[in-house]
Amino acid sequence: MGATGQMRRAAAAALIGTAIEFYDFFIYGTAAALVFGDVFFPELGTVGALLAAFSVYAVAFLARPLGAVVFGHFGDRLGRKTTLVVSLLLMGLSTAAVGVLPGFAAWGWWAPVVLVVLRVCQGVGLGGEWGGAALLVAENAPAGRRGRYGAYLQLGPTTGFVLANGVFLALQLGLDEGAFRSWGWRVPFLASLALVAVGLFVRLRLEETPLFRGEERTGAERAPVVEVLRGHWRTVLVGCGAITVGYALFYLTTTYALAYATTGLGVPSTVVLSMLLAGAAGKAVTVWLSARRSDGWGRRRTLQGATGLAVVWGLVLFPLLETERRGLMFLALAGAMVVLGCLLGPLAAFLPELFPTRVRYTGAALTYNLGGVVGGATTPLIATRLTEAYGTAEPVGWYLAVWGVVALFCLRLLPETSGTDLAGAGAGAAVSRGRTAGTDFPIGPPAV
Repeated sequence: MGATGQMRRAAAAALIGTAIEFYDFFIYGTAAALVFGDVFFPELGTVGALLAAFSVYAVAFLARPLGAVVFGHFGDRLGRKTTLVVSLLLMGLSTAAVGVLPGFAAWGWWAPVVLVVLRVCQGVGLGGEWGGAALLVAENAPAGRRGRYGAYLQLGPTTGFVLANGVFLALQLGLDEGAFRSWGWRVPFLASLALVAVGLFVRLRLEETPLFRGEERTGAERAPVVEVLRGHWRTVLVGCGAITVGYALFYLTTTYALAYATTGLGVPSTVVLSMLLAGAAGKAVTVWLSARRSDGWGRRRTLQGATGLAVVWGLVLFPLLETERRGLMFLALAGAMVVLGCLLGPLAAFLPELFPTRVRYTGAALTYNLGGVVGGATTPLIATRLTEAYGTAEPVGWYLAVWGVVALFCLRLLPETSGTDLAGAGAGAAVSRGRTAGTDFPIGPPAV
């Protein structure tokens, strides 16, 4: 197969596989906002049940770094292709199992316990997915077009989000409330089996990336996570801080805002889901544009501009929602999705460019998923508490703005990486300040 054919197949596999995995992940968030409180935690009251559902939602984020380490270990040692197949299977089977899990009325407290276990499996599977898919694209793409091809991967989460919310919207429109809460919510989880079959068909036809095939396998990568934590821990921590605002914005918009608008403001869930689906179209456009522009403008400059937009939008998001005027509510949600696309577009190229080939899977996956723990796992819980304490969701916007300021500081510390030769000795080394091949970049004053 020619290089162009392999690149196209890799881009398609990254998009399809990531879309399926994020579909599996997102349907839990939608179900948590709409029904899981009643199904699995009916004895905790309205706020308590919602907090419990969001707490189980957060469990998967805590498991994602574990998935990054486990799948990164085998991905850096054995190859990208095999680990991506296993991650897809783990996520798909765990998701389908949620679809047949009895609720609290049938199993009592065993039902939420099993739900937690399945959610952990989802988190582990997704923890290994994004990093491997990013490398699948980055290690096949030419340096000058790495951002452009990375856009295909970053369209995967958007596609998964549209599928997840579209299915829930169709079910709510086609079923009465009783049928939806009784069995209708299970359909999206069971549908995962068919989607996984499609994903496996695509991924099993892939070849290993040329950079991995060409990398000399030595004892240095027997435990890739050890090398990452020893030689690249600053990159991981600062990279995590740089992307946290994107996670926070996404889950505030798609999960917490959905729950707040339906339970707090009394807006029908079909209306909010329709707004989010329309906003996802704008997100797809800005993912594509920002990813492509990062090849010319630079990854860091593109992300800095997007982060500045996120700070501003965080301050207006909830005031616009609380007007309860449909046009302004749509502006709030759609605008947040557009800003989010600007934030996410360059990441599929940026994070792999920060690490050398021998530990790239572990480094990129760990950075990406630690950002998910900080920005995704805790944000809906903190937002629920802030709204309960102050009687309004406006403080949630300030919380998001603070994360934006943190992200801007972290981006200032990271090197520019566009155009980096990934086959070189330590990706990004040539453009970072004082960084040497295979080592981390310095933060703070030099040692005396």
